[in-house]
Amino acid sequence: MNLDDTIVAIATPAGRGGIGVVRVAGADARAIVEPILRLKHDLEPGRALFGELVEPDSCGAGALARDLPETGQCSAAPETRNSRIDEVVVTFFAKPYSYTTDDIIEISAHGSPVVLRHIVELALARGARLAEPGEFTMRAFLNGRIDLTQAEAVRDLIDSQTLYQAKVAAQQLEGALSRRLQPTKEKLIKLIATLEAGIDFAEDDISVLPAIAILERISSIHTPLEELAKSFAYGKLVHEGLTLAIVGRPNVGKSSLFNRLVERERAIVTATPGTTRDLVTETVAIGGIPVRLIDTAGIRRALDEAESIGIRKSMEALADADLVLVVLDSSQAMAAEDHELLDQVAGRPSILVKNKCDLASGSGHQDNDLASGDDIRARVITSATTGQGIAELREEILRCVGGESGAQAESGFLTNVRHQSRVRESITALQAAETAVKNKIPHEMILLDLYSALRALDEITGATTNDDILNLIFSTFCIGK
Repeated sequence: MNLDDTIVAIATPAGRGGIGVVRVAGADARAIVEPILRLKHDLEPGRALFGELVEPDSCGAGALARDLPETGQCSAAPETRNSRIDEVVVTFFAKPYSYTTDDIIEISAHGSPVVLRHIVELALARGARLAEPGEFTMRAFLNGRIDLTQAEAVRDLIDSQTLYQAKVAAQQLEGALSRRLQPTKEKLIKLIATLEAGIDFAEDDISVLPAIAILERISSIHTPLEELAKSFAYGKLVHEGLTLAIVGRPNVGKSSLFNRLVERERAIVTATPGTTRDLVTETVAIGGIPVRLIDTAGIRRALDEAESIGIRKSMEALADADLVLVVLDSSQAMAAEDHELLDQVAGRPSILVKNKCDLASGSGHQDNDLASGDDIRARVITSATTGQGIAELREEILRCVGGESGAQAESGFLTNVRHQSRVRESITALQAAETAVKNKIPHEMILLDLYSALRALDEITGATTNDDILNLIFSTFCIGK
């Protein structure tokens, strides 16, 4: 990838729309774009200009000298010269204050794929190169405009499915994670510098830290990294979402609860037990976290082959789910299937939902019907018919995934597997350094572990990152960003 090239790409999604944007970036952006535009004013940085997209000919405005006939006269008919294609709005971002720090020109035309593609073709004909996936953002990173965590946040912001995901990505784009890491990195660098000075200038009067002081400094670096690593449990759910399976025996109201959470009639509901034979899925946002809901077939002794297949799929969904809602009919005494199901989810993140509370009477089951060993995260009383308890159920789901742990109020938490692995690498290196200090290993060897810890942190922000990692990251971007 040649970063000196001028690149072009369509920056808006494929398909038809009211507006489509073509982005051109590089040293020759103005020279490439101006001949295909008819503007009343010259391009000015930070100013949007209304104009026309025109079809340049060999002797139209802005034609290259080598394209003109030897006579210097144009043989084309006047009415064919620079014919208008579309009305456009052109915005010029001058270097070094643009997104990539290059000159960038954005042409906003009507969102016809034919028009947008033609603009790209005109730019290519005048010397531009088609941009690779993520090349605009990669240039921003390589030119020091943003660090690697901010570059990855651009992708996360584009891919966000909920408003909360977008807000978290925006925090990362502003450098929240980098700011959180910076004090820890500074402490680590100071410790390395102190030990290096003690080794390089041992003949001078530079004091070398005693072992207890080194351990205290390593601990002050280790502790915040451990806290940061713990934030990944919640950050991963924010980034990727979770799967929630609704399970129970037939006719306890699983599909009705599913519809309540989805807020529309997505699953078929009848009074006949065993209506749901296959898995029904829908993704909703709960507390800003994408939750993939799975309505399962009622679990009981199957009456036919189709129901048997449905129950097997239900058990598979239960095994794969991040969180399980075990639904009981509170108007009836617990059945053997209920106890068996509670045994199967023991030790799993689970919520016990006692549904049909509007029908409950003295004959319904009580809490003492539950075995003392049942490992249930919480109990919620609901009525899918009246909507009672649905809000409380949503809150409990959010609590179960860490929504009240305080992580969501904290900026700069980990949402990326790559970041988590590098933080863990740094922690492992610090633990090795602690062990080396306790075993009275020479400082030269301790420094190797400390440098390993620093290198892992640098790879998060991109201070030291090899080309293979960069290519892997930016290949997941869309073209035009």
